[in-house]
Amino acid sequence: MSETLLMGAVAYDPKVVTIWEGFKQYFAEQGLDFDYILYSNYERQVEQHFDGAYHVAWNSPLAWLQVERTAERLGRRASAIAMRDTDCDLRSVIVVRADSGIETLADLKGKRVGFGAHDSPQATLIPLLEIEKAGLERGKDFEVELFDVLVGKHGDHVGGERDAAKALVEGRVDAACMIDGNHLWFSKEGTLPSGATKVLCETEPYDHCNFTVLDDAPTDLVARFRELLLGMRYDDPRVRPLLDLEGLKVWKEGRTSGYGSLAESIDRFGTIDDFVDGLAARHRG
Repeated sequence: MSETLLMGAVAYDPKVVTIWEGFKQYFAEQGLDFDYILYSNYERQVEQHFDGAYHVAWNSPLAWLQVERTAERLGRRASAIAMRDTDCDLRSVIVVRADSGIETLADLKGKRVGFGAHDSPQATLIPLLEIEKAGLERGKDFEVELFDVLVGKHGDHVGGERDAAKALVEGRVDAACMIDGNHLWFSKEGTLPSGATKVLCETEPYDHCNFTVLDDAPTDLVARFRELLLGMRYDDPRVRPLLDLEGLKVWKEGRTSGYGSLAESIDRFGTIDDFVDGLAARHRG
């Protein structure tokens, strides 16, 4: 295990195998022995990271906070070593029908709001925080309609957001929450008919996925992995297909400054407390 860098990732789509097989071949050509382990959900992936099953995790933002907070409880350190350019400064949007008469977040009082899966940062946790910070309380001032598609994958699957968008068009909800990129895509594919909806609100920018390591990761292997990632260039014909598959133009230095909104949300709603407390207790015992 010490000579092979092992990565954990969640299989949110069949293309994940194609993506990481491609990276595996590229890394081998650069002299890095690399392999990966796929998990069906982020909670199992996070547990296995602390069990030492692999060295580096490709984590959702919620999984990053699960790792960071578990590490803190154990007196350990977690680091974000790299992320995609497309993981930085994203926004979610709250969309309403153009003819709804809803003009502000306050107008959602008494309305039904559609969200993605309950563990989706971009389609549930961050926009839900935005609405509550405007003075509305879920269950009291507005009704939450969750579209729980593939729970455990932290919203990586677009299905919940698409279902919320469809419900909006069909009048089953009065507003729908989604990441801005999916809002554009749903408009392009016709899920949201042209002119039928409008953006009520944009959230503050936030960051998405990152490569996460714990403090016992093999330093030399991780350093080489990070060096190869940051050295990839989109104009390299060997690299471009891999970057296209993973949805980026360039890998960037990892940062953790963009998780503030999500951290505030999980503090407010207690989203990961039981999981983190349980995992930390198991490793302390």
